[in-house]
Amino acid sequence: MGQAPADYVEFAHASSGRLFRTACLLTGDWHRAEDLVQETLAKMYRSWRRISHDQPPVAYAHTVLVRTYLAQRRRLGFWERVSDRLDDSAEARPDRADLRLTLLDGLARLPVADRAVLVLRYWEDRSVEDTARILRIPPATARTRSLRALRRLRALLGEDLAELSAD
Repeated sequence: MGQAPADYVEFAHASSGRLFRTACLLTGDWHRAEDLVQETLAKMYRSWRRISHDQPPVAYAHTVLVRTYLAQRRRLGFWERVSDRLDDSAEARPDRADLRLTLLDGLARLPVADRAVLVLRYWEDRSVEDTARILRIPPATARTRSLRALRRLRALLGEDLAELSAD
């Protein structure tokens, strides 16, 4: 097998951190996030010559990442279920870590589609149109799903969110 094109290697190094952060939010697990990024980069490598470089390839990579995640989650029994309990070591973390952990726990308890739309819209700060394109849904559906997913997240977190955000 030949050597990877230099522009692909540069792209992989430059974008892997951002892809990993998104993957962590989607999967809720550091190890699964690594696997998801690795699979995304492998898919990008296989189709590197066919990818249009008119726009930054990182946008396409995020699309591949989210679609790979959704496809994996559709497969029955691909990953075990995430626990609904927080790690006890969270108490030792400074400042707003408790809020962050509570939000991550809430995201992990949401359905896959809700989690994906919230991560894209509010963590990745994507537009409604970008989110819709990545998830292959109409923009109106992306807006509605975002609002409903936020409502579900707030209901799941309830008093925990109110206490932590009051600080």
